[in-house]
Amino acid sequence: MNFVTYGGVTVGLMILGYDLVKWWPGRKQLMKDPLKHLSRLAPFLASWAYGCLITLGVGGLVGWVSSTALGISNWLGDAALVWGVGGTSGQLAAATYRPLSGPGLGVTLIATAVFIAAVKKASDEQSAVMKRGALCGINLGTSAGVAGFAAVPLATAANWLGDNSYGRIG
Repeated sequence: MNFVTYGGVTVGLMILGYDLVKWWPGRKQLMKDPLKHLSRLAPFLASWAYGCLITLGVGGLVGWVSSTALGISNWLGDAALVWGVGGTSGQLAAATYRPLSGPGLGVTLIATAVFIAAVKKASDEQSAVMKRGALCGINLGTSAGVAGFAAVPLATAANWLGDNSYGRIG
């Protein structure tokens, strides 16, 4: 299980704010064609969910990448808080999470392959959006706030999908 610091959550919220501001079409445009505008947000949200999922105690290479990204974000965010605005750093309370089962880890590995393929296939701009979404999910997935609570249903869904696909094959 990875733990996030004030700095890591700050970096995650900065990424979330940046992408929401870039996405926001304005109230009038959003009301005119909501489906069109909400679909532009879908790659970020899917990547965010993937980032949350891989930070939930996944080991191996995928877990190492997630842990390294979180560690760098924690360090950069803490440094910015302390040296940039004179704040303090420290570890936040972790959200209660449901660990991934063996089949749930299999689903996570499949999701990793799909994420890599989607990033490679996407345009440069969309690829950057998906990478930021995954990093945002990694940073906010273990926080004790609203974003951290999303990790429980994500893990439950991955475990359910794994149990009902691998369990039916074997």
